[in-house]
Amino acid sequence: MSVLARARSAALLAAALALALAGCAGEPTRIAPGTSRADTLRQLGAPTAAYPLAGGGERLQYSRAPAGFEVNNVDLDASGRVVSIRQELDERLLDRTIQPGVGVWREADLLRTYGHPFEITRVSSFDGVIWTWRYKMINARRLLYIYVDPAGVVQRYHTGDDLMRDLFDRM
Repeated sequence: MSVLARARSAALLAAALALALAGCAGEPTRIAPGTSRADTLRQLGAPTAAYPLAGGGERLQYSRAPAGFEVNNVDLDASGRVVSIRQELDERLLDRTIQPGVGVWREADLLRTYGHPFEITRVSSFDGVIWTWRYKMINARRLLYIYVDPAGVVQRYHTGDDLMRDLFDRM
């Protein structure tokens, strides 16, 4: 291998390493509990949304929607320190998180937990709208459908396969 070829290879490797490290720096799940709000923002950048939490805390939301598959919530306590980080679009968490029923979970709860949906649609068999998020479960592309009645109350949810996955794979 010539000196020029080795130099090019080294430059490509250095660029790839820099990109990989930059990707890690912006990954919410790598933030340590106890990190200050300022350091969190320095490492992750501006959140896609921020919400007040009970007790004076704050949620910094980092969503990769609409094209992505993750919504990471970084919760801060009243003193502005990270107390938890959670990737919300995880099928194993849905039954424990989503609370359908009269007045229990509303649109504001959906936004605070999952951020803005991939789409909002209607069907003739339900009086209301259906909010949809894309997510992955063990690398299988899935959809989360949450049914919201005209009063803004979550009535039910279900999951399904993302039938558009073949279209995205060809792009």
